[in-house]
Amino acid sequence: MSNASRPSKPAQRQEMSGIERLGLRVSSMINHPVAQIQRWVTIHRLDTDGDREWEEVMGLLNETDGIDMTFNDDESVTLKWEASPDQVGAAVVMEPVEEPAPF
Repeated sequence: MSNASRPSKPAQRQEMSGIERLGLRVSSMINHPVAQIQRWVTIHRLDTDGDREWEEVMGLLNETDGIDMTFNDDESVTLKWEASPDQVGAAVVMEPVEEPAPF
């Protein structure tokens, strides 16, 4: 009963750094199923992305083997990559199924 009468300690919220936020956003965009199928994604720089954070993440991507980077005029970056050996031939083509008319 003594536990119920004590005020609970508020959980501490850890703020993400700018580089963590940007890294998470870029990672999410790269790992999105559509990006994985088409094997490219365009990353737009947001107003909240600081110069240091943007340069750091773009530098890491530039050092990554298998990623081609294109810096666009609108300050966005397009990333393209080839299918990894375990992805080659992994695409499944779904044939349309004709459904009977509902009437």
